[in-house]
Amino acid sequence: MTGFGQVAVVGAGWAGLACAAELAAAEIPVTVFEASRQLGGRARSVELDGRTLDNGQHLLVGAYVETLRLMRLVGAAPDALLLRMPLRLDYPGAFRLALPRLPAPWHLAAGLLAADGASLREKLSAAAFMQRLKASGFRLDRDTTVAAWLDRHRQHGAIRRFLWEPLCLAALNTPPQHASAQVFANVLRDSLGGPRDATDLLVQRADLGRVFPEQAGRYLGERGGRIRCAHRIREIERSGNGWRVAGEHFEHVVLAVAPQHVPSLLVSRPAHEPLLRLLADYDYEPIGTAYLAYPEPVRLPFPMLGLRGPLGQWVFDRSAQGGPAGLLAFVLSADGDWEKLDDEELATSLHAELTATVGPLPPPHWQRSIRERRATFRCRPDLPRPGPATAERGLWLAGDYTCGEYPATLEGAVRSGVAAARAVLAGK
Repeated sequence: MTGFGQVAVVGAGWAGLACAAELAAAEIPVTVFEASRQLGGRARSVELDGRTLDNGQHLLVGAYVETLRLMRLVGAAPDALLLRMPLRLDYPGAFRLALPRLPAPWHLAAGLLAADGASLREKLSAAAFMQRLKASGFRLDRDTTVAAWLDRHRQHGAIRRFLWEPLCLAALNTPPQHASAQVFANVLRDSLGGPRDATDLLVQRADLGRVFPEQAGRYLGERGGRIRCAHRIREIERSGNGWRVAGEHFEHVVLAVAPQHVPSLLVSRPAHEPLLRLLADYDYEPIGTAYLAYPEPVRLPFPMLGLRGPLGQWVFDRSAQGGPAGLLAFVLSADGDWEKLDDEELATSLHAELTATVGPLPPPHWQRSIRERRATFRCRPDLPRPGPATAERGLWLAGDYTCGEYPATLEGAVRSGVAAARAVLAGK
């Protein structure tokens, strides 16, 4: 695009990389600044005691259409890197839902009616609930909490305990008693309420770095883009009709950082006071991932199993994700008692929860935990969310918090990056 000035993207998480890739595809010169030494932000590969792991366990689903499109754009082939399988939620001995390979909406209806561990009344109530949602276009008259919404629609028993509440916690990283029912309805619209393949689980065959960030970095380099890791940006300044970042002039700047990091970059710019007041009202939720290494013969019966708590929500078999045999990853979402435990206490408790679920196991011979204290914004009802535009020309926002319809997921981050790139290209 002749005559279009350079663009700086501050932050190389999935939002920043999606934005940069979309701009590079339009032949726009891009420079990405990243404070850490690795690409990927809160969804990247890390090295722990010689093991390549992820800094958090993420679940991808077929409804992540923009993530899959961006993967293909940068040359990260989804068919090679992701194992696609029909949705299955398995809580051994308590509940099991498996969706058959039928056209929508029959796959969901059949899956609900065949679910183990729920009464026929609960199944019919859940099916009717989804039908009412579809009839309303997945729009609520007013936003409320997921817990109150489920109460209103008489969603109780095993379906609530093992389907609606875990899906809410997994997608929004916010407990149902605090989570936005409208945002959760949006998630249901694009997954359970979408085409059959939208509900598929996409299980990683490789670590997160290989799934998107590393290939996105190569794609940018091949198109003349620059990535500057270990380069923290502490301020941005007006420079003529553009901006100065790290001593360089750019026509546009995209701030693709977490919402808690935006104020330090804009605090000296009065035009952004309304945005800073909005972000000051945000609360945050943690995420923990506990890795336990067992003897190599240890396998889960399915790559992802549900846990009945009181601490863990899900456990993933990393050997099914391209990791070493015997390595399991436990997911701990949002505020909870798990935060009070040290790593050894947490590993002991999770091991006990797992053996209560699948039967006796040898003790793990290695454990480590990764804790993100402010992993996501708390997705509460009627939470104001900014879009990509800001109060100053040529300055844009990207990040999952700017994707108003979605919670803080990889898909939300990617969609926000794409929206910011398209806004830059439109010159609005």
